[in-house]
Amino acid sequence: MLPAAFTTPASLATVLPSSLAAVQGQGNALGLRPLQHAVVVVVDGLGAAALRAREGHARTLASRLGKATTIDAGFPTTTAAALATLTTGTTPGEHGLVGYRVRDDAGRLSNQLNGWDEKMDPATWQRSRTVFERASAAGVAAYAVGVPAYADSGFTHAILRGAEFIAGRTMADRFDAVREILRTPGPGLTYLYVAELDQAAHARGWESPRWTAELETLDGLVAQLATSLGPGHGVLVTADHGIVDIPESGHVLYDTAPELLEGVDEVAGEPRLLHLYVRPGASAEEVAARWNAVEGGRSWVATRDEAVAAGWFGPIVAPEVAPRIGDVLIAARKRIAYYDSRDPQRTGRSMVGQHGSLTAEETRVPLLRFGAAV
Repeated sequence: MLPAAFTTPASLATVLPSSLAAVQGQGNALGLRPLQHAVVVVVDGLGAAALRAREGHARTLASRLGKATTIDAGFPTTTAAALATLTTGTTPGEHGLVGYRVRDDAGRLSNQLNGWDEKMDPATWQRSRTVFERASAAGVAAYAVGVPAYADSGFTHAILRGAEFIAGRTMADRFDAVREILRTPGPGLTYLYVAELDQAAHARGWESPRWTAELETLDGLVAQLATSLGPGHGVLVTADHGIVDIPESGHVLYDTAPELLEGVDEVAGEPRLLHLYVRPGASAEEVAARWNAVEGGRSWVATRDEAVAAGWFGPIVAPEVAPRIGDVLIAARKRIAYYDSRDPQRTGRSMVGQHGSLTAEETRVPLLRFGAAV
């Protein structure tokens, strides 16, 4: 049995559309009352399970965490796909960002965070209208507060189009920018991106002192922002995915089992979610069967058709998007990550915290309310 990707009534896809609807005085999926300005803080890598485990270090955030304030991020639990889901209100089968590294229309394996060029145009590869474009068209000021290095990236142009980008080097700088934005009169929608926890998790793991320190900083900044809100200001804090710490003993070198590469043309995705593209004339079903025989005890194995039928990429997968998805998907369900030992760069082998798959640690994220959003 394949797990479902969207199991909660609210998901990451409902957060920004509901926030905009509240600013417009309309009903919405989150039941938000009318707001003058909605702020959505998205914390890269803050899973609900990790927050619960470190609740003593994040009293402001953890005090709001419960079953009713935990939602599904969706699938795949990778930043490119999840942030596109958040900022468009559509799922990967519609917006088109279906993984970390996937096959593009030119037949290349392209990184969805930094592989943008004229053959993978952000204006068309990301197929959905953003919530910021909708806000601007409705006369609602839209802002995206993020890291300076991302201000003009292809990924930013893909998922944040329609928003005025405001850069802040540190986490505190970005929260200061939000407070300044909230002094602006008129209806507004602001997206605030926090990168630091995900960076710490990849380098040291979410169980590390460094990650905990970043969580403490975040918690203090959220508390300060919450006390400064005006009567029509609402803040939602959520995340794009959670994190699983993978020890080196959990590295699975798939090339050491030659049968796993039989019929496989290219391997993409990321260590906890492989996209396998089969060779012309090869059978996806046979490739999946071989992987299931070897890896089925610790990973979910699905052909593209099975994954689409299970709703992994949302209720709709556009014909233009389907070929981007691997012919076979390998989604880790144990504390493992897949690597190719033939890679001389040992790409990604130093990462501790990882994500991409369908476990609860990766898919369940907080949705915490402050100010007029409560």
